[in-house]
Amino acid sequence: MRLHWEDTGGPGPPVLLVMGLGMNATGWWRTIPVLGDFRVLSFDNRGVGRSERVPGPYTVAEMAADAVSVLDAAGVESAHVYGISLGGMIAQEVALRWPDRVRALVLGATTAGGDELVPAGEDVNAFVRLRAQMTAEHAVWASVPINYARRTRAEGGDRIAEDIAQRLRFPVEGEYYSAQLAAAHSHAAAVTSIRAPTLVVHGDEDVLIVPENGARLARLIPGAELRTWPDAAHLYFTDEPEVDRYVARWLSERSSPSRA
Repeated sequence: MRLHWEDTGGPGPPVLLVMGLGMNATGWWRTIPVLGDFRVLSFDNRGVGRSERVPGPYTVAEMAADAVSVLDAAGVESAHVYGISLGGMIAQEVALRWPDRVRALVLGATTAGGDELVPAGEDVNAFVRLRAQMTAEHAVWASVPINYARRTRAEGGDRIAEDIAQRLRFPVEGEYYSAQLAAAHSHAAAVTSIRAPTLVVHGDEDVLIVPENGARLARLIPGAELRTWPDAAHLYFTDEPEVDRYVARWLSERSSPSRA
């Protein structure tokens, strides 16, 4: 299994970024500069971007092992781990299976899954099922009402277009989108066993993974902090740039020499 990964070498402790469904490391293009004080590791999940396309369906456990292999390749014993959406599910699995590799955990726009998952509306779920049949360009533009908040759609068209340009640099193919979707659908994590300091981030307009799932995560993970952002949806870092700055400050507070 060949993975494309990148090392943005800052002076601080390492942060591993794990992207969500059908996206690759370019999805972090707004976040990486804000984390400039850290050594940022980002990568393309299996099946997308510049990583190897292997037949699916995938599992979150497989994708978590991929994420840990990036730490191994970078020579990193432990890192802060920040995942969004499916990437947040992968980050949960890393924290549960390899607790010694995780210094602190940021879970964005994600869920613990399982029987208590609060589902999206049927119109959103229908779109997610159909997305694999669309061309990459059709899919990213059709996803705009799901991914972005009302304010961004009304006033931030340029920001949306910038994001889409990054996503279309390495378009996802339907077969591998479906392979990743299978991982998301099968996810059910016993997050009460997570011991890493945890920040849960959610946009209050998220219609893909509705905010109740973030609130549930924060209740279940011991000591977790919940931060829900107004006027923000699934891709909250485009809707509200302050989120990335908040995450950077939160991670800095958990990066003392004793922790390192």
